[in-house]
Amino acid sequence: MSEEAGAFQQNTVALIYDFDGTLSPEAMQHYGVLPSLDVAPEDFWTTVKRLRKEQNAEELLVYMREMIDIADSKKIKLDRQTFNEHGDSIKFFAGVEEWFARITDFAKGLAGKAEINVEHYIISSGLREMIEGCSISEYFKEIYACEFYYDQYGHPKWPARVISDTSKTQYLFRINKGVLDVNESINSHMPLMERRIPFDNMIYFGDGDTDVPSMTVVMKGGGHAVAVHKPGESNEKCIGLKKAKRIDFFCEADYRDGSELDRLVKDTLRVIVSRIALRQRIFELPPVGPT
Repeated sequence: MSEEAGAFQQNTVALIYDFDGTLSPEAMQHYGVLPSLDVAPEDFWTTVKRLRKEQNAEELLVYMREMIDIADSKKIKLDRQTFNEHGDSIKFFAGVEEWFARITDFAKGLAGKAEINVEHYIISSGLREMIEGCSISEYFKEIYACEFYYDQYGHPKWPARVISDTSKTQYLFRINKGVLDVNESINSHMPLMERRIPFDNMIYFGDGDTDVPSMTVVMKGGGHAVAVHKPGESNEKCIGLKKAKRIDFFCEADYRDGSELDRLVKDTLRVIVSRIALRQRIFELPPVGPT
């Protein structure tokens, strides 16, 4: 994109993903962390839900605390580096690891003479430390996820950031306004034409109820939302999202070249890139002089 004053600035496409159930078939804690603690996933989440109810607490805060309490009680090391290492064991749906570079090249290839940028983002209630250690982390412009505060010895002491289904929408506005640093406020008014990535340049990928607020924000802004489900499993939840007009379409979480998801996302990108190219051409038209 040109850095000259007055150059067209809204030429970036953002593909924004939930993580668990969207890119990976299981909750990320099931890979590495819980096995290292010798805890069965079903037992862990049953305890978390029980404690949430007993303590009238936020489930995300309970699960983060419970992992640390179990590790401490068993004297098992669980620090930032360990979380990163566990992240490397996360498994993905078919085609995910090749998806980002491939779909970026496809979108840029649609642009013709227009200048198009493509960026990928994560907004997840999972652990940032694990996502940073996984095999696809290099493809993301920014990763927004729950994370810990660590003491001077590297021990996780307290949640530093918690991202719930409703607070996910804050990070959509960060992407929209180009204010990616979480230490900067996004509350100041910014005219739509000055926002770095309009909502209609976005595609949001999710898998369920926790994604509804984000899907709603993107769709109401003229953008696009996609729901995925595990291959071979029920799509009932996705049908509900479609009926409620929370999404454009849904399909199996198969990210391989030629899959239904691949074809539909490519069709969506054709619309977005064509719209950007038209806006760029209009923006660059010479000003009309006095009549």
